[in-house]
Amino acid sequence: MTEAVETDAGAARITWHRARDPRLVLAVSHGAGGGIEARDLTALAAALPAHGVSVALVEQPWRVAGKKLAPAPKTLDTGWRGVWPALTAPGPPVISGGRSAGARVACRTAGELGAHAVLALSFPLHPPGKPEKSRAAELLGAGVPTLVVQGGNDPFGRPREFPEGAYDLIEVPYGDHGFAVPKRAETTQEQALETITDGVLKWIGALG
Repeated sequence: MTEAVETDAGAARITWHRARDPRLVLAVSHGAGGGIEARDLTALAAALPAHGVSVALVEQPWRVAGKKLAPAPKTLDTGWRGVWPALTAPGPPVISGGRSAGARVACRTAGELGAHAVLALSFPLHPPGKPEKSRAAELLGAGVPTLVVQGGNDPFGRPREFPEGAYDLIEVPYGDHGFAVPKRAETTQEQALETITDGVLKWIGALG
């Protein structure tokens, strides 16, 4: 089911993958360089509903409008705030999530929106090659239970670069920023995606 939602940043779109008797909703948005067809988002949408978690894949207004470049973080936050009422309308608590730029949005807005938790996929800890420009404050300031899922070879921040803090972190071995793994790696692409879905399910089960 696809739902159009008007926000102050323009029209957003939610694609629902509903659980039969949902106890939670996982709402996840895309990054600045791609859409909801990202391999990690589609894997979560396929796996979680069978475990009682509805998945809402959210397309930001700029993406719906067909633009190639994401707007400023403030505008991304505005779009996310605008879809939040539609995400909470079904009733169950909502985990606010996203990949890359979407993960930053989820962290920045979690407290004010009353998110149950945050799922940060491929959190861009810093621009590639510029570790001094850290965005760790956004992650550490989420204020709710947070899970980071990070590729072992992500140029935007490898797992070992992340600071200590009140969050959990799952490493996807050999994964890049899009969780792609090289063919020569000691793990397969399918195993990498299973690491993501299994890890997220385990974390959700421990949220209470």
